[in-house]
Amino acid sequence: MFDEKDKTLTFSLNDDKGDDTKKILLTVYTALVEKGYDPINQIVGYILSEDPTYITNHKNARSLIRKIDRDELLNMLVKNFLGVK
Repeated sequence: MFDEKDKTLTFSLNDDKGDDTKKILLTVYTALVEKGYDPINQIVGYILSEDPTYITNHKNARSLIRKIDRDELLNMLVKNFLGVK
């Protein structure tokens, strides 16, 4: 018997949103580098915890990164890593 909770959900993204996300991440990355942080570790810390204090306020980076939906970001990162669309 098929149980409704076994149903697979689907997820899709708008390509324009991906461009905006990339611009935001690059700005955040640059701000973290300028302040002397390891940007990869800080961004990963933010993604895992959603704690904005991982991100500097420099260049409005903390406010910018909060505009990115973490689920969408993870979706993009996995697709990019695997080289799939």
